[in-house]
Parts: sequence; C-alpha cells; structure tokens
Amino acid sequence: MSSFLTDEQEALASEIATLLTERGETVAVSEGTSGGLVSAALLWVAGASKYYHGGGVLYTLPSRIALAGVPASSYENYRGTTPELLAELTEAVRTRLDATWCIGESGLAGPTGGRSGAPPGRTTVAVAGPVVRAEVVETGTTDRAENMTRFTTIALTYLRDAILDAPAKA
Repeated sequence: MSSFLTDEQEALASEIATLLTERGETVAVSEGTSGGLVSAALLWVAGASKYYHGGGVLYTLPSRIALAGVPASSYENYRGTTPELLAELTEAVRTRLDATWCIGESGLAGPTGGRSGAPPGRTTVAVAGPVVRAEVVETGTTDRAENMTRFTTIALTYLRDAILDAPAKA
C-alpha cells in the first residue's frame, strides 16, 4: 500500500487510468470533503497527464462560484449539497476543463452534521460526461478521516462504473 491510498483506491485508480487511456478520454475532478484525495489517487498512476485535465477542492460556496463558474443564484437558500446542485457543479467543471468526464463529491465528513441537519458521513457524488448521474451516499460513521477515505473510494467507484456503463466510441 502507498502512503496515502488504500489498496482498493490504488486498484480503482489503475483501472480508471487504463479505461480512460484505452478510450482516449479525459477526466476532471470537483471534490469537497475528500479534500483532494480523489485527484491524488488519479494522479498516483504514472502517465496521468494522458487523461487527467485538472481539478479542484471546491470546499466552499465562494470557491464553487469563483473557480467553477457556477452562478451564485444556484446557491440561493443553500441548505446543503443536493444531487441537482452537485450535478450542475460537476458539469461546470467538466466544461471549464474541457474533459470527457468529471467526478464530483461534496458532503459532511464529520464529526458534526451540516447546517441543513444532514448527518456526518453523508456525501453526494455526481458524474458528468457520456453518462450523467448523481446520488447521496451515507457511511454511517462520524469519523472524519474514515469518511474522507470512504468518500474517495465511493467517488472513484462511481467514476469507474460510469465509464464502464458508457458506450464505447465508434
């Protein structure tokens, strides 16, 4: 195991790298509570410059507006990240970085919940690209480090599954 990735994350990152390279596709990342770990996993694979277009830790609303270009009006009455909000953010980053795919993650790592009353251990994941989907996932734990690690694995799995579900280029 590397110093910062689990064996499962290494395997997922390697599989994603192979899939993207074989398909001639690229990826961008918009992450929040995983704190850069999704990007780190994808960059861990040698040759990442072939498929990794960039990413950011868009942890706050101002960063989402300034860096991703999501309109401030999208966050009026904001009470936590929803699948719809994260789908919009993920598509904005994908478009801004001219990538085939973008994986997004935003949630509550813990140990406390959010202002909306959502519990710690809840994240929203979204993918934009040839396959578009978003959903909420809960880990059931309040441990911040464990949630950050699990959110990273969830996001990588979500991206890998979307790539596998996408039709191959003709």
